[in-house]
Amino acid sequence: METALIGSFLSAMATVLGAIPILFVKQLSEKWKDVLVAFTAGIMVSASTFGLMPQAIMESGIISLTLGLITGVLLLDLIEKNIPHIDVENKPGYTNMDTKALLVIIALFIHNIPEGLSTGFSYASEQASLGPMVAIAIGAQNMPEGLILAVFLMNSRISRMKALAIVTLTGLMEMVSAIIGYFTASSIQNMVGYGLAFAAGAMLFIVYKELIPESHGHGYERPSTYSFIFGLLVMVYITQFFGSGG
Repeated sequence: METALIGSFLSAMATVLGAIPILFVKQLSEKWKDVLVAFTAGIMVSASTFGLMPQAIMESGIISLTLGLITGVLLLDLIEKNIPHIDVENKPGYTNMDTKALLVIIALFIHNIPEGLSTGFSYASEQASLGPMVAIAIGAQNMPEGLILAVFLMNSRISRMKALAIVTLTGLMEMVSAIIGYFTASSIQNMVGYGLAFAAGAMLFIVYKELIPESHGHGYERPSTYSFIFGLLVMVYITQFFGSGG
């Protein structure tokens, strides 16, 4: 349980780490944003394919994998259809804290729930190395997400420190949901495999629906592609490291 708490905390606080640059800069380079997002996509695909899905089959079988993965995809699809998208190019003064900015903050709270559940489910698995692997993958996704959210909030006439505080709160929501996921999977028989498959489906949906299109929409497709492959390889090495250690 202590390991799960530490892992979920570090993964959630990666959101805050990603937002730290707003204390020093106001603008976000499109090229580097795309490269970071693509790198994150590679990490998440690797974690889903080589970590979550094989372990879900091992824990609960192919039917649980199918049902859990589809559930994860459908839930993320439902969330994406009903929450506003973060427009990081939003010009200062366009929005105010009472309208779109508030909706985006609520959206991130909701969006972080399945991500936290994914971390919690992974720490409940019999494979001790899976929790840290998924925490790293989710944390990697949280860093550019935290930076993009912080920039959006600053463009909405919110101060740097207040933006950082809001980003921190969205990260803490992820930690709470991770604890819920851990206890749920630990207390319900055969829930772990289903939960791991759910996490894989959620990750793959985020990658294909959000991260890859986001990283290929500003003319930097080639460096983003290399970054995706590099991120995938990095996670393969991390998987091997934890696997040999576990």
